[in-house]
Amino acid sequence: MIAFYGMGLLGANFVRALRSRGEELHVWNRTHAKAAALEEVGAKVFTDPAEAARGATRVHVVLSDDDAVDGLLERIAPGLTPGVVIVDHTTTSATGAVRRAAAWRERGFRFLHAPVFMGPGNALRGTGVMLASGDRATFDEVAPELAKMTGRLEFVGDDPGRAAGLKLIGNLVLQALTGGMADGFALAKALGIPAEDAAGLFSIFNPANTVPYRLERMLSRDFSNPSWALSMARKDSRLMLEEASRGGERLPVIEALAGTMDEWIAKGHSEDDWTVFARDAMGPKPGA
Repeated sequence: MIAFYGMGLLGANFVRALRSRGEELHVWNRTHAKAAALEEVGAKVFTDPAEAARGATRVHVVLSDDDAVDGLLERIAPGLTPGVVIVDHTTTSATGAVRRAAAWRERGFRFLHAPVFMGPGNALRGTGVMLASGDRATFDEVAPELAKMTGRLEFVGDDPGRAAGLKLIGNLVLQALTGGMADGFALAKALGIPAEDAAGLFSIFNPANTVPYRLERMLSRDFSNPSWALSMARKDSRLMLEEASRGGERLPVIEALAGTMDEWIAKGHSEDDWTVFARDAMGPKPGA
């Protein structure tokens, strides 16, 4: 039997998918009505989270943050079977994941952090990406079942906080991309270009195709022989900001990036590749 906690859109669809495969499910949610809605697919609903955990061979958690996870685990502790595996899919801090893994190991339970790059549809269909880190033996034990919940399951290391850290990095890039797109639409508005036409550019030009090259350049730590000099990138950002201002719009992401470019130009890097502003963040090259 599996106990599942957190019946938001993601958790609820995980439960629906598990039930479609015939799994016995105990479910709980802080807002009881969300859990009760899953009775129609055969899940057993509980008002007491500790009772939902009794007899579970595996516990899954999909909540909001570190505090929510810590609070729930304390509440269900009286119902947990010693040695049970707790799989936390919540996006949390890496620090919190490390602390929880150690604390629950001391109490006789196994904790595995397995955050996901998945939406509700992915959870229902078993697609998307699930990362996991922590004790390898624990991962190997539950991997066959976790693999059924996602399209790609990746063990990323023994450090209990590694999966949490990588999930935050992934979400950071998603937020940066979305912020950049919002700036793009603001610039389009300032220039009198319909948003649909601006979006249509990306059926012609796919920025994702440049990502491998940008990563290679950054990881090389060699910013000489530029493909796009920092001075020229800064000139372009100036043009963007000027055009937006004329049209009464702001570009918050570009404003911040332009400030960073100015700092690096002042350090004497105007003719280096524009990715040079990532240099200090890269750290030393392995083996150097």
